[in-house]
Amino acid sequence: MVFTTLALSRIALAQTMRSERDSLFQIGLLSNKPLLGAVALTFGLQMTVVYVPFLQTVFQTTPLSANDLALGLALSTVPFWAMELDKWLIRRRGV
Repeated sequence: MVFTTLALSRIALAQTMRSERDSLFQIGLLSNKPLLGAVALTFGLQMTVVYVPFLQTVFQTTPLSANDLALGLALSTVPFWAMELDKWLIRRRGV
């Protein structure tokens, strides 16, 4: 679960760190198609490592329950929201 949560948090950070000042919601989630493709590929590969039996053996993972996956997804957004809050504070201060 930690492995998946960390991987998903890095995906979220990649999206939000596209600008030091502007929010992802201002920039637009779909404005960088190559990054969006990399995000989709990374997410797909992460789920493959967690749920494909052969890869579970190779990477020593176990499948996550729906509740565990939902919790990991929720926790992985914490760094994203922290970065968005930081950018909001920067914009508010006018720096």
